[in-house]
Amino acid sequence: MTQRAHDDALLAVADLSTRLRGGAHIVDGVSFEIAAGETFALLGESGCGKSMTALTLMRLLPDGVVNAGGVARMGGMELFGLHEREMREVRGGRMAMIFQEPGLSLNPVMTVGGQIAEVLALHQGMHGAEAAGRCIELLDQVGIPDAGRRLHEYPFQLSGGMKQRVMIAMALAGGPKLLIADEPTTALDVTIQAQVLQLLRDTQDRTGMAMLLITHDLGVVAETAHRVGVMYAGQIVEQASREQLFAAPLHPYTQKLFAALPSAGRVGQPLSAISGSVPPLGSITQGCRFAPRCDQAWALCREQAPGWTMDDGRGVRCHLYSKVEDRGPRTGFPAPPTSSPLAGEGGSVLGPRPSALLQVENLQVHFPIRKGLLQQVAGQVRAVDGVSLSIPQGRTLALVGESGCGKTTLGKALLQLIPSTAGSIQFGGQTLGGARTARAAMQMVFQDPYASLNPKMRVAEILEEGMSALKIGGDSAARQRHIDGLLDRCGLARDAKWRYPHEFSGGQRQRIAIARALAVSPQLLICDEPTSALDVSVQAQILNLLESLQQELGLSYLFITHNLAVVEYLAHEVCVMYLGRIVERGMTTEVMHAPRHPYTQALLAAMPRIDGRDRAVVKLEGDLPSPANPPSGCHFAPRCRHAMPVCARYPDVTRVSATHDVRCHLYG
Repeated sequence: MTQRAHDDALLAVADLSTRLRGGAHIVDGVSFEIAAGETFALLGESGCGKSMTALTLMRLLPDGVVNAGGVARMGGMELFGLHEREMREVRGGRMAMIFQEPGLSLNPVMTVGGQIAEVLALHQGMHGAEAAGRCIELLDQVGIPDAGRRLHEYPFQLSGGMKQRVMIAMALAGGPKLLIADEPTTALDVTIQAQVLQLLRDTQDRTGMAMLLITHDLGVVAETAHRVGVMYAGQIVEQASREQLFAAPLHPYTQKLFAALPSAGRVGQPLSAISGSVPPLGSITQGCRFAPRCDQAWALCREQAPGWTMDDGRGVRCHLYSKVEDRGPRTGFPAPPTSSPLAGEGGSVLGPRPSALLQVENLQVHFPIRKGLLQQVAGQVRAVDGVSLSIPQGRTLALVGESGCGKTTLGKALLQLIPSTAGSIQFGGQTLGGARTARAAMQMVFQDPYASLNPKMRVAEILEEGMSALKIGGDSAARQRHIDGLLDRCGLARDAKWRYPHEFSGGQRQRIAIARALAVSPQLLICDEPTSALDVSVQAQILNLLESLQQELGLSYLFITHNLAVVEYLAHEVCVMYLGRIVERGMTTEVMHAPRHPYTQALLAAMPRIDGRDRAVVKLEGDLPSPANPPSGCHFAPRCRHAMPVCARYPDVTRVSATHDVRCHLYG
């Protein structure tokens, strides 16, 4: 492919290939350019080769993976022709990388300051007091409060957002001309994500740094990238400017990524999930690699690999746009064959509110802080501090808030997996008491399906375990018939029950986790971030499954998440949680389109948009306070731009409408 001509291209990559040693290609003929001050985004599902492209450029390939060809020039310097000693000067100096998981990338036995000072000594020649001062400047730049104290702390003492910002500070310490950011915001709250992305944009504006952004989040691409390359099965299949891509995606794969996005405009409609998964390495030796999953494919797509078609500075690798005899000649790009990916906004239309299946009143979960030789109680961590909520039969209540606000603790307390300190829980009109009360009627789907499934048990054993423990389902043969029905209902093959969890993809494992929860015929599912680690296409499959199960079985959901787009699509009602307390609740349309609490407004303002609309920028200062030492009065006041003297007293509930409540003195 002949890329856009860049006389000032900082990085030029041509026909880059990476493969397993003696095996299949992981990256296959990738070409792109990045100019100084520009952000180029690599977009695609997990397993497409995005991260391996970055590791190839950094020459940090894992054992068993080799560079199989191609050219990468940075400022006229051929990266693959450098000796390792020369490459070490480039790596961390002229080009730096932010890795996806900061907890695994930071050295746990070195202080934050020591790790940043190491970069300064190697690439800037700074030592002693000069290096310490520069470390403090860098931590200030990335928005870490009290930088002088944090300098002497270890990674385990920092939150996930702070660790990611330390990684950014380390990457910026060498003054790189090119920054490679590999999923820099995947595991972060929407507020921290907004801060991290703004920090990267500000640094880019100040220094002229180029950025290679690797992500599967279309919202992050819309707000950050200048140009985009869509990657599938080791190849770039579409390349365009951000404006071109979001106005009219061309490749069927790109169109399906957009169609899989949840939004208010698609409430009540199934999301357009992409069937199947990214093909295994080397499994497709001829034809288009997307053809098995493409509903527009025809015979030629399976016989001949498509070449690049260029027009108006953009390119696409698809037979739909090439000149082939059996389709007739084409000039330029026709309109995309699917409808626009950006539907108008709407909301769920609800009938009369049914009676509550689950009723929670003033629930508290406090954990003692023990100190000293005798382990005496020196305080309490108020993880959940007086929460009241209700969930009707067949409805979905979304619980949103930043990490550490107590969402997961609340979910586990409802299931009595951890004891509550005070308050009452009523389920089906009965107060829950004993440890096993209503255990079959309430089940949980955990965030990480791989960690929550026993790796030594087959799927059939995993699904039958709960039924055996609760004496549900009759004899073994009857249970196996029930398991077959569960697998059918959750979109899994029946013979999958004889396989182990590691033999499945992430989306399939989450389906197994949902099937396990359904095995005991529950009435309420508590879903704890069930789609947070999934690609948008797999997320659509899981959301469609949950929606169909609710309609078919009348299930109720407590859906714990920080993805507000999912809330808008799936939930009937929303509770916004901050530091162990509910600060706003209401119908989804009320909370999402007319938020009252300043914290809810900040969450919505931080949510990336792909529709190009301007949004009010609400900067949320600082980090979530510790629940062991919450601020007096209104817990949100230290971070609130509307704080006033009366906020020294915790606000009472104010009724905005018959279904909308808020705890804020602005409305008292």
